[in-house]
Amino acid sequence: MAQPSKSSAINTIFVTLMLGGIFVALFNGSMESLTKASFDAAKTAVTLAISLVGAMALWLGLMKVAENAGLLSVIARKLKPVMTRLFPEVPGDHPAMSAMIMNMSSNILGLGNAATPFGIKAMQALESLNKHKGTATHAMCLFLAINTSSVTLLPLGAIAVRAGAGADDPAGILLPSILATACSTLVAILLAKLFARRDPYPPVAHSGGVSPSSAELDLDQPEYQIVPEIQAEGWRRFMLPVYLLVFLGAAVFQFAGHSHSGAAPLSFFIDVLPTWLIPFLMGLLVTYGLSRQVAVYESVCDGAKEGFDVALRIIPFLVAILVAIALFRSSGALDMLINMLAPLTNLIGMPADTLPMALVRPLSGSGAFAVMSDIVNQHPNSLSAYIASVMQGSTETTFYVLAVYFGAVGIVRTRYVIVVALLADLTGVLAAVFWGNLFFTG
Repeated sequence: MAQPSKSSAINTIFVTLMLGGIFVALFNGSMESLTKASFDAAKTAVTLAISLVGAMALWLGLMKVAENAGLLSVIARKLKPVMTRLFPEVPGDHPAMSAMIMNMSSNILGLGNAATPFGIKAMQALESLNKHKGTATHAMCLFLAINTSSVTLLPLGAIAVRAGAGADDPAGILLPSILATACSTLVAILLAKLFARRDPYPPVAHSGGVSPSSAELDLDQPEYQIVPEIQAEGWRRFMLPVYLLVFLGAAVFQFAGHSHSGAAPLSFFIDVLPTWLIPFLMGLLVTYGLSRQVAVYESVCDGAKEGFDVALRIIPFLVAILVAIALFRSSGALDMLINMLAPLTNLIGMPADTLPMALVRPLSGSGAFAVMSDIVNQHPNSLSAYIASVMQGSTETTFYVLAVYFGAVGIVRTRYVIVVALLADLTGVLAAVFWGNLFFTG
């Protein structure tokens, strides 16, 4: 008789959230709100997936331009020494390397809308190495552990909220946020590597039980191919430098006008410059493609078709996880958990009103942002507002990331990544409390 398969971590968490919410609602009389929350969450999940169609189509289309122009090859070659150490089971010239680098670079710059399509592209490329479909590989686990640890170095959203609320030093959270996210990312990498060593599942399944080298893989297959760097010729070689100079000149001009109007120079970097990042990246990819004689429009359309399909494929995974989270929150179970943990937070110097932020953050990005915004707007210069802002910039919406990325490639057995991601989240929260208390000046 076949043995029952071992329950995955995501399955355990899903069942706990669902049943925990239902049982709590039974005793506090909130079954009606629970029913409404379940339908609202299911609707929200579909709406969210549909809203991703446009962003996915756009950014995977632009990434196709970068791929056809050979830009991914250039980026991969520059960062190959670091990436091959982190992901030894992935061949250095595999497209997954370039996609992961683009994803991490976008996250570092705070370009969440661009990071998600790049991340899904990376997962699809990693799936081409996976001989056990439906089960996450070591490379997938490490890649998602890094993503859920929030590698963002520019917490622009939190800084903008602080500026809008009238905080004395809106950008004062920058350094502690960088230190906190560095702690969580380091823990995520170390734990993922530790679990990988203890897990008998091969990083890339094949006969022999050892990861294949790039020489053992058939790199002539389409899924392993990457377009080599294409050199610009003639007047096209000046397109990219001219583009960069135009943007730099415009930035200097706008900064001068901003300062002349009497506005604080810092507000230009908080309110104005961040809005340039997405258009700058879009124009950079198009210009690079033109300089390499790539058919930009056709390439964008080809990539957009793939983005459309991927966005629709993640709907079932989003519905499941968002409904479970909604049941747990609307039943009052989350509030009960907050009250239970309150005495513990006092021991570590964590203001009690920031605990909801720490608990909601892995579950709901919009919910956590709302909690952080409320704390900051009430007391913009308080320790609570400072620590909540650092948490926002150094933690991630773990379950959303896992649902989207794993859902895009049909992974249902997530192995140890849930444990690693949650421990990285905990590290980010504790680091935010530590660095927040250390850097807060009152």
